[in-house]
Amino acid sequence: MRQRNYGRDSGLTLRITFTMMMLAGLWVVFMGLLFWAGIPWPFVLMFAVFGAALQYFTSDKLVLMSTRARVVTAQEEPKLHATIERLAQMADMPVPKKIAVMETHVPNAFATGRNPKNAVVAVSRGLTGRLTDPEIEAVLGHELIHVKNRDVAVMTWAGLIVIMAGYLLQMMFWMSLFGGFGGRDRREGGGNMFMVMIAVYIGTWAVYFLAQILIMALSRYREYAADRGGAMLTGAPMQLASALSKISNDMYRIPEQDLRQVEHANAFMLVPALKGNSMARMFSSHPSTESRIERLQDMQRDMDRGTPFRA
Repeated sequence: MRQRNYGRDSGLTLRITFTMMMLAGLWVVFMGLLFWAGIPWPFVLMFAVFGAALQYFTSDKLVLMSTRARVVTAQEEPKLHATIERLAQMADMPVPKKIAVMETHVPNAFATGRNPKNAVVAVSRGLTGRLTDPEIEAVLGHELIHVKNRDVAVMTWAGLIVIMAGYLLQMMFWMSLFGGFGGRDRREGGGNMFMVMIAVYIGTWAVYFLAQILIMALSRYREYAADRGGAMLTGAPMQLASALSKISNDMYRIPEQDLRQVEHANAFMLVPALKGNSMARMFSSHPSTESRIERLQDMQRDMDRGTPFRA
């Protein structure tokens, strides 16, 4: 059985494309700034690429380690394996290489891995204990769509500009401590160099700030896309909406100690393991639960009418 198709969300696709174009434009501005200042950009880029590649190839291991998730076999968790294998077949994608369980009361799930052939899907005991089987299936469908859409790869390489800007800011900070801004001999043009480096410092901070906003917006759009794709996969948007509602509401009853166990993997989670409105919306990696549920409700209504869902 293949994934159901209820039409494309052209509005969401347009927003993702526009955000990527804005990031590309920011790259052009940033590289122009480095050329103007005479900064050896290949050297800075090399370190940034190394950092991004390290994150890209080790994300699955790091997230498993930080959440203390344990890889389980089909003999240990036959229902979980069977559900994921069936959904992967419906989505026309490889079965994730690793299926894991987090021994925590925090109701959540995540997917990571550099590509569909090297993916990890994990659920917590808190999630399987609170949700019904159809709700768990809806959550797993969402996570598999993240894998199919290669969201880890997209977000890792989209974030390269942040890594590069962050590395450059650190480099200029240490240069300033040791007189690298032209402070030793202003009579020989050091003053001009100082002004150039201050301009680059401010410009790099601006690039870092704007890139963070764009990347978080891109992350939120891809969460919407995974919600939509997961609902299309299972044909049950309201099961995912119900799961999101239960998880979000139960998060307030989870002890802080348990939340801290998975907080380092919040960007990968179905719902961030946070209490209250601790992050500004523009810097959140996830849309609000309310807006996600509202979109799923709209999708269900359109599916009931037999019309393609539109944003």
